[in-house]
Amino acid sequence: MRHEIKYRISYEDFMIMKSRIEKIAEYDRHTDEKGIYTIHSLYFDNIADKVLREKLDGIGQREKFRIRYYNEDTSYIRLEKKSKIYNLCEKQSAALKKEEAEKICEGDIAFLLRSGQPLLQELYAKMKYQLLRPRCIVEYDRTPYVYKAGNVRVTFDRNIRTGLYHNRLFDRDIATVPAEDGTIILEIKYDAFIPEVIDKMLRVSDRRAAAFGKYAVCRRYG
Repeated sequence: MRHEIKYRISYEDFMIMKSRIEKIAEYDRHTDEKGIYTIHSLYFDNIADKVLREKLDGIGQREKFRIRYYNEDTSYIRLEKKSKIYNLCEKQSAALKKEEAEKICEGDIAFLLRSGQPLLQELYAKMKYQLLRPRCIVEYDRTPYVYKAGNVRVTFDRNIRTGLYHNRLFDRDIATVPAEDGTIILEIKYDAFIPEVIDKMLRVSDRRAAAFGKYAVCRRYG
């Protein structure tokens, strides 16, 4: 498992930190010429909003499922399960074809059981017996950096928005709405420690850790 810390920062903080960290860290290899990629995610929850309630109540041990792809590339789609124990997190993933993801969106899930992949079979069981369902589309633009010493990953997420039709993950014609007014989220993921040089470059006077969840923020619309 890896450590994960999140901070809410201003656009001015983002520009300062970006100018510092790009001198020593590399862009993630999936970014475009501007060092950005767009993330499209579909989050799952049950009829009692278990995932949302656990986040809002600050439950230390929780999990969530999501389907995710990047930019407009539907050749690379992943089912992900993110487990969190306080500030430690672990992510499991399995590949999905576009037509498989579309079946899940429509509730046609029998193929998950036959897949032979443990993560897909776990999703099947939880959709079948815990009534887990596609619940909310979350999109945002990410500027990601990788610093190899300490296996550190630093990301800046902005333009967080949500779609109102949770079963139309691949429909780029549907409207999205901003979920936050200008908020930028700094995330730092690392194994055992944050190298001192990274810590110094990401310091601003009023930086505070924030229990920010993009899914929870986007759920304010339904």
